[in-house]
Amino acid sequence: MNAPTSKHPSYAGDGTAEDVLRWALGAFHPRIAIACSFQHTVLIDLAMKIRPDVRVFSIDTGRLPEETYQCARDIERHFGIRIEWFHPKHDAVEDLMHQNGPFSFRESVASRRQCCAIRKVEPLNRALAELDAWITGVRREQTDTRANAGKIEIDEAHGGIVKINPLADWSYDQIRTYVKEHRLPYNTLFEKGYSSIGCACCTRAVEPGEDPRAGRWWWENPEQKECGLHIRNWSI
Repeated sequence: MNAPTSKHPSYAGDGTAEDVLRWALGAFHPRIAIACSFQHTVLIDLAMKIRPDVRVFSIDTGRLPEETYQCARDIERHFGIRIEWFHPKHDAVEDLMHQNGPFSFRESVASRRQCCAIRKVEPLNRALAELDAWITGVRREQTDTRANAGKIEIDEAHGGIVKINPLADWSYDQIRTYVKEHRLPYNTLFEKGYSSIGCACCTRAVEPGEDPRAGRWWWENPEQKECGLHIRNWSI
């Protein structure tokens, strides 16, 4: 890691997911939170074993599948926590719908990214505004754009706060095994062939042998499949 500062304490080594979380929560709590997209609950389980009062937030785009809301409810009940929800600004969504219609995200990559910017990126910016670090479920095997993700990064897009990716080197099978062995709540869309879950209108099940991210924005090329929440940062 780069030389430590008061905002970015030093961390030595790559470490396991537990090692990284223990360091991050010790260094940044309470100005650190887990970003939960309801892909899995491994991060919450690992973090709560270190700090039961860890903060968890999520972005409600207004277009999430019913199964995702059910998963959120199950998480709150299982862990005894309250998820901090952030929503897109009503006026921005209303303007987008009036100007471009409800299906503009299928017209071009630029139009889809405009929708993501309003429904995801802007709420995330507000969620991170008062934090010094955030914890994500980004994994290197998910997509080409995440292949070089570090476990600890400087998030230049959000004011240079620290971005923690404890599961960067985990596989999909490791995630599923942990969830099963620890009897954690999970999104039931995974039982229906989904391997990555976002908005209902932008996510589909994948066929056997397809890339795990093939069901996200399936009409776009693989190198375009990011919504703006996770852009390339500097690993440290």
